[in-house]
Amino acid sequence: MTLAQLKAAVTDGSIDTVLVAIPDPFGRLVGKRFRADFYLDSVAKHGTHGCNYLLTVNMEMDPLDGFKVANWDAGFGDFEMRPNLDTIRPLPWQPGAALVICDFHKHDGSLVAESPRSVLRRQLERVAELGMTCYCASELEFYLFNQTFHSAFTSGYRELQPSSDYRIDYNLMQPTRDEPLMRALRNQLTAARVPVESSKGEWSRGQHEINFTYAEPLPMADMHVLFKQGVKEIAEQHGKSVTFMAKYSPTEAGNSCHIHMSLWKDGKNLFWQQPSAKKAARGPIATGGADGQLDVSKQASPMFRQFLGGLMKYSPELCLFYAPTINSYKRYQPGSWAPTRMAWATDNRTTGFRVVGHGNGFRPENRMPGADANPYLAFAAMLAAGLAGVDEGLDCGDPYVGNAYLDPKLARLPSSLRDATDLFENSDLAKRAFGSEVVEFYVHHARLEHQAFSDAVTDWEKQRYFERI
Repeated sequence: MTLAQLKAAVTDGSIDTVLVAIPDPFGRLVGKRFRADFYLDSVAKHGTHGCNYLLTVNMEMDPLDGFKVANWDAGFGDFEMRPNLDTIRPLPWQPGAALVICDFHKHDGSLVAESPRSVLRRQLERVAELGMTCYCASELEFYLFNQTFHSAFTSGYRELQPSSDYRIDYNLMQPTRDEPLMRALRNQLTAARVPVESSKGEWSRGQHEINFTYAEPLPMADMHVLFKQGVKEIAEQHGKSVTFMAKYSPTEAGNSCHIHMSLWKDGKNLFWQQPSAKKAARGPIATGGADGQLDVSKQASPMFRQFLGGLMKYSPELCLFYAPTINSYKRYQPGSWAPTRMAWATDNRTTGFRVVGHGNGFRPENRMPGADANPYLAFAAMLAAGLAGVDEGLDCGDPYVGNAYLDPKLARLPSSLRDATDLFENSDLAKRAFGSEVVEFYVHHARLEHQAFSDAVTDWEKQRYFERI
């Protein structure tokens, strides 16, 4: 929806409200609702303001101490919220509403470096300096439950009822129960400029996956966060609830966010070098499939090998941007469809990186992030690691063959938020790529989250110790 189209919709009365939103450090959209006429007269031209504490609160919206970017000593002032006019889109599931995504700016007009959108912008500037374009896509999984969010909350999230009775990976019968909701998701999200390719049942009970089409990283991340919000809101309207937690149950598979990425120049995928008489793949990213085992030595370009080499070397120390919560690391379990060790292969789902596609669709799939990842930060981490591999002339080595879960020779991923935070804090690449102030900001967030968890008394502790200790 262009600004002219928005004006026309406001004039004919089909749009009366504009949500002005910004992604926070957790990947949530926060902001304000404006009357559409006021938005056009004022906000679209001059922006609006939001309290800078939005970058320094926890999930409960408690202001946290120890941040430089915003704090009590400085009075928790405002940042400017500048709308990105090319992000305007209707929200079909909210009658009369449209949404626009903003960037945080300081009073001097500069971007707030710690804001997730700014972190990604910094890496995209690097890509542009190299004369390239990046395309990516994220695949998100979630669990669907028959309770509403309110009833799930009031029950303490106990005895949740998945929407299917048994595992539904590629199943076409049980997911039909959910088709009224899934059809609404496919159609309404597409109408909100989140073009959906497909939906399918995933491995566990009540688990679903929806794939949407590729884009450049910034609009892709915008679609990603709007997708999560839209899925939650539309599910609520159907009397259901969903979770994007990385691991909601110890007995069920985790929720992944597989990320596909490639670099382009002059209309060609720089990761592919073998000429082919066959028609190239239909676009830069075609998620959800592979074309058999690939002879990477013949088909992959030197840049691909360097980019993947950077991902292999640096992803563990940037894992905080793939797995940002306490819960994230409970997903990394052997035999769980989530990776546990650093390896890459062609079409092997036990490794952290799976190489898929051919021609313009040739790319690595990063299987490390969970559905709880902030996409702006996860995309930024992939670009930083991959471009470091190009700068250093790294090589990805030979593809792994076998079950990576069982190979003790392979390096492990961080096993906890604390370990990932330590690696990120000491990463020279993170400091070079994102800036020391950004590293300090997200390290402090992670340490406070870990402290909050350490201070909590859990149900597990009560069940284990209440009577018997």
